[in-house]
Amino acid sequence: MIRMTNIEKEYLTGAVKFKALKGVDLHIKKGEYVSIVGPSGSGKSTMMNIIGCLDIQTAGDFLLDGQEIAKMTSNQLADIRNKQIGFVFQAFNLLPYATAYENIEVPLLFAKTNGKKRKDRIIELLNKVGLADKVNNRPTEMSGGEMQRVAIARALANDPDIILADEPTGNLDSASGRAIVKIFDELHNMGKTVVMITHDMSLADKTERIIRLKDGMLEQPSAVA
Repeated sequence: MIRMTNIEKEYLTGAVKFKALKGVDLHIKKGEYVSIVGPSGSGKSTMMNIIGCLDIQTAGDFLLDGQEIAKMTSNQLADIRNKQIGFVFQAFNLLPYATAYENIEVPLLFAKTNGKKRKDRIIELLNKVGLADKVNNRPTEMSGGEMQRVAIARALANDPDIILADEPTGNLDSASGRAIVKIFDELHNMGKTVVMITHDMSLADKTERIIRLKDGMLEQPSAVA
């Protein structure tokens, strides 16, 4: 599903070059549940951006489900982000003046899903994350845990193969965090590939495999044959 070979990523700030990733080899199979951990500055965010097709590597090869990402156009990449990858962020990234229904609707509108299918899918997802009674609530009318569940429902809108979560429990209390982890466990059991970026080792320990980054390099082998 995800195959990275000798991935490097270099940024230029003024006249200063900074290499965020230094020859990373990473293979993640379809249906795996993995976490990527490491201290600040280790390259986790850069790795997430490349896996999520939000950024392109400077060197090396990245194949996503057999597709060579670096050769794709911006429109092709946007289509992949909309249909093949579901994003869940620490800060939720919900539209503040839109209802739960309208927030979940956004990726379906981009995918040009027709009205009845769109409505049925949104209601199905709200039921799945336990928020059927919050359909018309805006983010300011919901708790942090509820907002994250809306974000997960939005990530699932187009039934993507990959769920990419960046510190998904970072802004939540312990009880809400446990509820979110349970949803990710269920998604994994459904066959989704779940990749979680986290500082929380208690959360990482619940995944099938921990990938450790330090100074832009893997600390230990993590490739799967």
